[in-house]
Amino acid sequence: MSHLSRRHFLKKSVFGGLFMGLSAKSYRSTFAAVPPSERVRIGMIGVGNQGGPRNNMKYFLNNIEALCDLDQNYLSEADEFLKKNANKSAMMTDDYRRLLDSKDLDAVVVTVPDQWHAKMTVEACRAGKDVYCEKPLTLVVDEGPVMIDAARKHNRVVQTGTMQRSGKEFKLAVDLVQSGLLGKIHTVNVTLPGPNWIARAGKPVPNSAPPQGFDFDRWLGPAPERPYNKNRVHYLFRFFWDYSGGQQTNFGAHHLDIAQWGLGMDESGPVSAEGSATFNPDGWYETPDSTNIKYTYDNGVVLNCRQVPGTKSKKQGTEFVGEKGSLFVYRGGIIANPPELLKSVDVPKIVNRDANIAHVNNFLDCIKTRKKPAADISIGHRSATVCHLGNIAVRTGKKIQWDPKQETIVGDTEAAKWLSKEYRKPYELTST
Repeated sequence: MSHLSRRHFLKKSVFGGLFMGLSAKSYRSTFAAVPPSERVRIGMIGVGNQGGPRNNMKYFLNNIEALCDLDQNYLSEADEFLKKNANKSAMMTDDYRRLLDSKDLDAVVVTVPDQWHAKMTVEACRAGKDVYCEKPLTLVVDEGPVMIDAARKHNRVVQTGTMQRSGKEFKLAVDLVQSGLLGKIHTVNVTLPGPNWIARAGKPVPNSAPPQGFDFDRWLGPAPERPYNKNRVHYLFRFFWDYSGGQQTNFGAHHLDIAQWGLGMDESGPVSAEGSATFNPDGWYETPDSTNIKYTYDNGVVLNCRQVPGTKSKKQGTEFVGEKGSLFVYRGGIIANPPELLKSVDVPKIVNRDANIAHVNNFLDCIKTRKKPAADISIGHRSATVCHLGNIAVRTGKKIQWDPKQETIVGDTEAAKWLSKEYRKPYELTST
């Protein structure tokens, strides 16, 4: 890039056709025009919440050929949505293995609790299916290499559902940081929201029998056997360690991913993590109410990640701080300090959900071209690892020394045990 002026680089490389997005309407019409023989055929594994009609189903609408969920209510709602909005029916099942066995599907979208991500992704790759797996990619660090091995061995396209990788504002911020606009970066600040368990669940409720039409035992899958409680399942699973890692892995999978990207650490990570956390005093849920985590990279860059209750969406995001100022990027825009840093930059208009559409388009395109997607499985693994290291630090109360090349905790065998987990039989994670 040395032969290009900064202005030329910013105008041509960053903006020259890079941010051509599609509205939801044009997205649907574009893929509706694709002949059925050329259309990527998708099976949806998990059609509630993030996998349902308001989210992933909407973006894969014209590609969906099969629906799978353990909750019959979710299946019925998804079927109704598909009939109404795509004028078609799909195969419906409560067993994801039927989708993997089907010769009529090219790929699957895995939108299930985190304890299932690794097993379903590995088995899908083995079955010859490409995979769009929601974030965080893993429940524990050691699942990542197993998943990557499966994707590479079976030549599968695996996209992590960190759609900010395809967002105009995030691409721009990373390009500006890496072009040297801020000078040498010395600090990155990431702000995450606090848990919304109470807003979603209210007060705790006693354990009970699972509702009719919901196979709770298979929902648990690899996770430990527990009695059913409606405040531990569906959306609320993310606040219990058996199934997820709280907002550290929920939103951290997005904003820490942008930090990794901007720092050029997609194939690496920090060398240490330390921090503190507060928890719900009554134990209504297990993951933190707030956190203050410090990561240090081998080049001296410090990444501060804070989970702050009550944080609004425009306060959540990633701030890069360098010699010449800072850039804060969030969903919807970029704030520069001083503002003059963006004086010669044509900041694109940000339309809600454009990133989701672009991320799905990227996945579908890569299925056809066999190129690596924007959030390739290896990227998803490294970003999830940063999230997990933070959780390990606050749960153990220790400073974690991390070797990003060997991907192991150094000098602490007890802390290293947190990198893996036991799987309930018969749901073990097997090799490729």
